[in-house]
Amino acid sequence: MLVNHQATGDVCTLMMCLQDKSMVVRQMMWLMDHIFKYTNFGIVSLVHGDFFIRQGKAYRDQQLVLLKVHLEKYYRSRDRKWIILFPEGGFLRKRRETSQLYAKKNNLPFLTHVTLPRLGATEVILKTLLAQQENGTPAGGDRAQADRKHKGLQWVIDTTIGYPDANPMDIQTWILGYRPPTVTHVYYRIYPIKDVPMETEALTDWLYQRFVEKEELLSHFYKTGAFPPLPGHKKAVPREMTLNNIWLFLVQSLAFLSGYMWYCVLHYFYQCLF
Repeated sequence: MLVNHQATGDVCTLMMCLQDKSMVVRQMMWLMDHIFKYTNFGIVSLVHGDFFIRQGKAYRDQQLVLLKVHLEKYYRSRDRKWIILFPEGGFLRKRRETSQLYAKKNNLPFLTHVTLPRLGATEVILKTLLAQQENGTPAGGDRAQADRKHKGLQWVIDTTIGYPDANPMDIQTWILGYRPPTVTHVYYRIYPIKDVPMETEALTDWLYQRFVEKEELLSHFYKTGAFPPLPGHKKAVPREMTLNNIWLFLVQSLAFLSGYMWYCVLHYFYQCLF
């Protein structure tokens, strides 16, 4: 899943969407900033086998090598079938100005509602997890035998999150609820993996084009309050997603409990040190 990134609430939104999709949550892998490793949420992610990536030019090459090793070690061995990536590499408000300056300097699309995506992690994921195929079928050997093995990535799901009035939610809003209820829209487009180019230059162009399309989708969304309809349709018909309130209460109670336990552990170590 390739997702635009506006605020910490994007992760909560995706979690809610994926909870509605059967076993997906158990079979997915997240890529997230290394700072989350030091939270109660990070401990769970470490056990789950997610990857924490460190930002910055000084760490970029090393992090891509570590990502490749991590995927080879954990993705297939833990029967992962999904991987979530924010190709922009940070929040929109933090990266927009830098992205626009880079676009102007290199004659690239000038974007407002998204930023130019970074290629590194996307390329590593595709090349590491792509099944060896010929003409859309597993290369070599019996089909039934190949189906029993992990086929690798089969689809790219381009996901665009839209908040009304371009006012994204952060994690504090989710926890404290100090904003009025609002409807978050999530728009999906699906591409067969065989249609995604693997050469670096072609993949870069393909990835940039997806974010140019996101820019157009969000421009339409902010003007009309809805994503544009599919060709041949008069309007987009959304599917409302509802979740069980009892289940939500239990999950949030567990989250608060784990946060309190994490605080107690840190407080204990602080007292021991000082």
